[in-house]
Amino acid sequence: MALEKDKLDALRIDNEAWRDSSSTKWIWLALVLAAVAGTLYFFWQRQPEKIQVSTALVRTETSSRQTTVLNASGYVTARRKATVSAKITGKVTEVLIEEGMEVRVGQILARLEDVNLVATLNLAEAQLQAARAALAETEVRIAQAKRDLQRSSNLLDKHVGDEATVDTDRANLEALKARIAAQRSEVAVAERQVALAEQNLDDTIIRAPFSGVVISKDAQPGEMISPVSAGGGFTRTGIGTLVDMGSLEIEVDVNESYINRVSPDQPVEAVLDAYPDWTIPARVLAIVPTADRQRATVRVRIGLDRTDPRILPDMGVKVAFAEPDRDREAASQAPRTVTLIPQKAVRRDGDATVVFVLNRQRAERRSISLGDRRGSDVVVMRGLNAGERVITDGPPDLKDGQELQETSP
Repeated sequence: MALEKDKLDALRIDNEAWRDSSSTKWIWLALVLAAVAGTLYFFWQRQPEKIQVSTALVRTETSSRQTTVLNASGYVTARRKATVSAKITGKVTEVLIEEGMEVRVGQILARLEDVNLVATLNLAEAQLQAARAALAETEVRIAQAKRDLQRSSNLLDKHVGDEATVDTDRANLEALKARIAAQRSEVAVAERQVALAEQNLDDTIIRAPFSGVVISKDAQPGEMISPVSAGGGFTRTGIGTLVDMGSLEIEVDVNESYINRVSPDQPVEAVLDAYPDWTIPARVLAIVPTADRQRATVRVRIGLDRTDPRILPDMGVKVAFAEPDRDREAASQAPRTVTLIPQKAVRRDGDATVVFVLNRQRAERRSISLGDRRGSDVVVMRGLNAGERVITDGPPDLKDGQELQETSP
């Protein structure tokens, strides 16, 4: 029995040894899994992140526009612009304008204090009434003097009266006639005094000299205003500034080296800095016949073919002088097709003009040649084909061959 017990003990499993062997296996398995995860994480971290970019389609446009011979920049100006003031010095009692308000010619803009002038007018009118009353009295006396002279003359003819009485009546009549002539002159003077007082009173009302838009309000009730500048800075010289929006034009300074490319009535295309997508047709009005010796420029006036509420005085504008009509070919010339891309897609790389094209989700650098601008677009003379996509919004250090991801429009 002892022998069989020994055999059975030999077949018994050692639990402690089994536990030690199982723990070692789990430790090794955990180490292997950690190594695999670390390796995967390392390679995942090394993968370059795709750069997010925005693109635009290279498109074509049929154009019959004139060839641009010169580009310049300037400002919108108004030919009719005035700071409206009063003809007299006085205190402002009422201002009826605000910035941006449209006014018509003759419309009342402001009023000045008129108390003293009203009193002066009343005095002049009273003097006129007194002069007219004296004139009426003299006219009655003349009528009576004529009757007295007629009566005395009749008595003298009948040898009843004497010549002295006739002479006295005749002298009295002549004196009255002289007096009435003087009084009529006095009436005329009084009427002119009334007219002058009325004009002075009317000068307290400030009216618009022409139709336009108020761009500034320069005075308030209670302030003094004068047509001439007064010392001390307490007297205003104007109620407000008025601009005739129908007289807007463009003024540009052209380098005198290129003024030979500009001629009167030459077609021009203008683009406001505020609205780069809007092209305004215009035409050269005049070349001011003098040059600025310090800047070596000549001023050119350009008239707008049509007005628009978006065009405002002192706005910045870029203009393109087109080839003059007399130098162009016949109007029946076939239109040409031009390639356009957004201006913001163009980059400078030293002396080269380049763009980046999205080609199979990678950046492809292209050197291009540009033509004239068309609002926010620019004409591409060579280097791109219609249908390609150029990068308009991307990092400034974009490199050729970088992997890209196009963002949704």
